[in-house]
Amino acid sequence: MAGPVTAGRPARIAVVGGGPGGLYAAVLLARLDPRREITVWERNASDRTFGFGVVLSDETLGGIEHADPAVHTAMCREFVRWDDIDIVHRGRVLTSGGHGFAALGRRRLLEILHQRCRELGVRLHFRTAAPSAVSLARTHDLVIAADGVHSATRQAHADAFRPRLTTHRCRYIWLAADFALDAFRFETAETEHGVLQLHGYPYSPDSSTVIVEAREEVWRRAGLDRCTERESTEVCAKLFADALGGRPLRGNGSPWTAFRTVVNERWSHGNTVLLGDAAHTAHFSIGSGTKLAVEDALALAACLQEHPELPDALAAYEAERRPVVESTQRAARASLEWFENLELYLGQPPRQFAFNLLTRSRRVTHDNLRLRDTGFVSAVEREAAVPAGTPPMFTPFRLRGLTLRNRVVVSPMDMYSAQDGTPGDFHLVHLGGRAVGGAGLVMTEMVCVSPEGRITPGCAGLYEDAHEAAWRRIVDFAHAQSPGVAVGVQLGHSGRKGSTRLMWEGIDDPLPDGNWPLVAASPLPYRPGVSQIPTALDTAGLAAVRDQFVRSAERAARAGFDLLELHCAHGYLLSGFLSPLTNRRTDAYGGSLQARLRYPLEVFDAVRAVWPRESPMTVRISATDWAEGGTTAEDAVAIASAFAAHGADAVDVSTGQVVAHERPDFGRSYQAPFADRIRNELGVPVIAVGAISSWDDVNSLILAGRADLCALARPHLYDPHWTLHAAAEQEYTGPGAPWPLPYQAGSRKPPTGRTDGPKPRLALAEPPAG
Repeated sequence: MAGPVTAGRPARIAVVGGGPGGLYAAVLLARLDPRREITVWERNASDRTFGFGVVLSDETLGGIEHADPAVHTAMCREFVRWDDIDIVHRGRVLTSGGHGFAALGRRRLLEILHQRCRELGVRLHFRTAAPSAVSLARTHDLVIAADGVHSATRQAHADAFRPRLTTHRCRYIWLAADFALDAFRFETAETEHGVLQLHGYPYSPDSSTVIVEAREEVWRRAGLDRCTERESTEVCAKLFADALGGRPLRGNGSPWTAFRTVVNERWSHGNTVLLGDAAHTAHFSIGSGTKLAVEDALALAACLQEHPELPDALAAYEAERRPVVESTQRAARASLEWFENLELYLGQPPRQFAFNLLTRSRRVTHDNLRLRDTGFVSAVEREAAVPAGTPPMFTPFRLRGLTLRNRVVVSPMDMYSAQDGTPGDFHLVHLGGRAVGGAGLVMTEMVCVSPEGRITPGCAGLYEDAHEAAWRRIVDFAHAQSPGVAVGVQLGHSGRKGSTRLMWEGIDDPLPDGNWPLVAASPLPYRPGVSQIPTALDTAGLAAVRDQFVRSAERAARAGFDLLELHCAHGYLLSGFLSPLTNRRTDAYGGSLQARLRYPLEVFDAVRAVWPRESPMTVRISATDWAEGGTTAEDAVAIASAFAAHGADAVDVSTGQVVAHERPDFGRSYQAPFADRIRNELGVPVIAVGAISSWDDVNSLILAGRADLCALARPHLYDPHWTLHAAAEQEYTGPGAPWPLPYQAGSRKPPTGRTDGPKPRLALAEPPAG
């Protein structure tokens, strides 16, 4: 049962956990109101700590300086600073500079905070377990649970906080070396058992943190699961003898452990609030654990000061911190997964590998890395044969007999504006405008292969002579007005997601009348109790739909399309065969993944047979269903491999929209890692999609070797000339982004009202005295 929610600012405060976050919260709250009675319980000794060094950003240090100059001054006296990151790729050291790090020993940080707590009258209990969460909540105005990833406080109120803990695939050990590395160092050891990696950085003039990490199966094959701490340090020191200069490593009661990501649905319960690792964790490879905890403490103290009522303060704290934490956790997850799949990238050229590593979290990008170290990025681009002065996104790319002028794709976007399947003037302006806007490839919306295969009455088709003629008009316009642009058609069938209203009338809502019958892999409605129940396709139905795809492909070829994409994603008909959540068949087309692939591959083969030999054909897949029991990332690799073996020239890697109860992990470029894995595991060209919103993202993905093409949807709705504007903003004027002759006068950004320069003098300075 939760304790009372105290009205007014808390006077009696309990802090459970004596790590940096809990201690700093105590410091700030005591400093803001010396009358407060604040007690910190720490179950370990005062000098016991996990890990060795702490890295903090300039942003975090700025907050500390403003909140408590005394702590900031003491920390600054201890810092070691450096700018370089050294990445060792198969014996070759590549250095990137301009990064700016500050670190100090974790034990020394705790000593500084202990001293400051004592100065401010905070009571510290070491080697003392805190009273139970329930009893603390009864006897204190506020309980701050800063008791780490294994938080007993969080567990005591699990029904309220609703935590989710995810254990990841690597084991790691936190060690130290008694010398200072001169840079942040990443290095790999390729052994008979698999790959291990080292993350190292200095934290004092004579000491460095050294973290060694390996996939679980590699760790076990190497026998490290049976090693003592001393034996582990000896093995790691031998593996990375070059990095360590032959020096030994030491531990600190350091076990091998698997990282856990902690997420809580709520951060407060009554008068108890979570802080730091008790509330959230972010993988150590982006160095954010202590940073997040300290920033939590700053925000909590500020919100308690700004909001007189405790419930308001705790709500404000969570509202302020949650978006920051979720963004950091997305970056950390991308970084963590990059290292989990490190072996995929070892075959990359050395500089591309280094660039890929540096940009793995998506927080460091091509553009800001170029600002930090122009020479490094230029060397990466030279190695990748990117012409001087050409952003990576404006390099050409070849698919079969088609050469795309740049790496930008206008992603398929349903417009719901066709009349009986016929595209009209709206489509001419929509697609023609994007073609003139500079993209290398402009894709149509999903073009349906039959009237019953439409999603809505406004969906375009390619099953009548009038449709073919209308598409020919649009393709001819694009080719004539934007020479060099490629226009692709995406063919699909709605399956169980058809016969619905236009998007703006109610997405996925059935039509109020005039419905047509639906077919699917299995008789499962998209939204149970709402959507129409489809009929499972029988043998004759399968053949009929396959033939509809073939006839539409023949029409597409006659209409002049340069590329054809088969839509096997987003829960539409062919996607419905691929996912185990939507395919419950017991015949040859259901069951194993191989069987579920059978019909989509039959359709692909039939379409490929009539599609011009020199013209490329791609396939769009949903690489995950974002739902338990659905398609996994491993399944996606197998699906992509099967289509590639049947002649797919590239895989367009999307995710989700297969089941209505999905829980996507939204965020910037959130789907790109699935494309990355397929490309680097299979060597198959991929199109990355999913909240790629900036030209900097495109440059980063292309140069890092995570994607070959990038498809953008909403940015092209916001700006039809997105690609040309990206070229202008990067001062690029080459063949990868040709401006149409009538538009050349607009190839420079128009000037705006002057906002800089000397300000008018509005007052005279006071004359000197005397």
